[in-house]
Amino acid sequence: MTNEPTNGTTRRGFLAASAATGTAFVAGGAAAQIPDPLITEVQEWASGLGLGVDDAPYGMPIRFEGDVVRRNVEWLTADVISSINFTPIHALDGTITPQGCAFERHHSGAIELAKEDYRLMINGLVETPLIFTYEDLERFPRVTRTCFLECAANSGMEWAGAQLNGSQFTHGMIHNMEYTGVTLRTLLDEAGIKPEGNWLYVEGADASSNGRSIPMEKALDDCMIAFKANGEALRMEHGYPVRLVVPGWEGNLWVKWLRRMEVTDAPVESREETSKYTDTMENGTSRKWTWVMDAKSVITAPSPQMPIKHGHGPLVITGLAWSGRGAVTGVDVSVDGGKTWAKARLAAPGQEMALTRFYFDYNWQGEEMLLQSRVTDSTGYVQPTKAQLREVRGLNSVYHNNAIQTWWVKTNGEAENVEVS
Repeated sequence: MTNEPTNGTTRRGFLAASAATGTAFVAGGAAAQIPDPLITEVQEWASGLGLGVDDAPYGMPIRFEGDVVRRNVEWLTADVISSINFTPIHALDGTITPQGCAFERHHSGAIELAKEDYRLMINGLVETPLIFTYEDLERFPRVTRTCFLECAANSGMEWAGAQLNGSQFTHGMIHNMEYTGVTLRTLLDEAGIKPEGNWLYVEGADASSNGRSIPMEKALDDCMIAFKANGEALRMEHGYPVRLVVPGWEGNLWVKWLRRMEVTDAPVESREETSKYTDTMENGTSRKWTWVMDAKSVITAPSPQMPIKHGHGPLVITGLAWSGRGAVTGVDVSVDGGKTWAKARLAAPGQEMALTRFYFDYNWQGEEMLLQSRVTDSTGYVQPTKAQLREVRGLNSVYHNNAIQTWWVKTNGEAENVEVS
């Protein structure tokens, strides 16, 4: 198998021939030469003046892209106040997730907290307990890094079998943004950690507080508190004005509306790290502290929400890959359910703890496909099949499902979520 178009028609030749003859593409191939009124006639949008530069002081997506939105699954939770919605990863390209359609998870609803009312306390096993205002935080040395946030339950509904029809719903509890803020090390150095301070307990200002314990080694390594995302202020649903960023680790640790950090000598064992976010094994026992999000990938198009509509010929197969343990070093794609694999092209070299976009160019002639992607990261780890994951974890888990996903592409171009064995 090759990632170049096959079956006697190259992408370049197919497009060049069309351009030379002035033909139009239809589902079955090239149509006859017919004058196209969109070219030969003056259109409405070219017949007058458009909108002025101050029509929309904050620009919004054009109405034709109104379907590219976050979506909830109504039966997933009892109430939307403590619930999840999903990034429309099927409709995006590149790697940066716009804040306006980035996955969100709330335990007691999103809150409005003004900058002037914001306070961050550091207490516990420190030499000098401190309280910072938002303006205080802006005066510290600043850092910027791009990383993904993935919910521990992303793909969780797929443990027992194919459930939801669309990459937005199977893998959309994720976003990838450029964060700007201050490292935790900078702030903790200001307070002075006592020798016995081995853990950091963090909590938010919302009603749930979502308190979580983080090993001090991780806190001092690459964690930061962010007050900007993708160059602008955080959105309310993402923790405005300040949130915690814990690169590569499960999203529930990325506490929003961060209000307090307590240095402790042991984990606090809070509600959020005992009643939830532990992994139930086949024998009924549960393991905890499984913070890292292992290497994972998914094809976003073609997929159930992105069927093939253009007919036979050149097809761009694309998707996302990531790893919480390092950088993506390669992605393989299979069109036959994992029997054979071919290298995909990475849009750019993988970055640690950030999404990587991959492309696989293919010449589709209407055959059925069982599309899969498989990522390898910089530690040498290879994304497992569902069978391999279940051998270790059984069927009782909800969290940390990083198994290979399969889309069954039918002869009419539509796709469905399936499993292969």
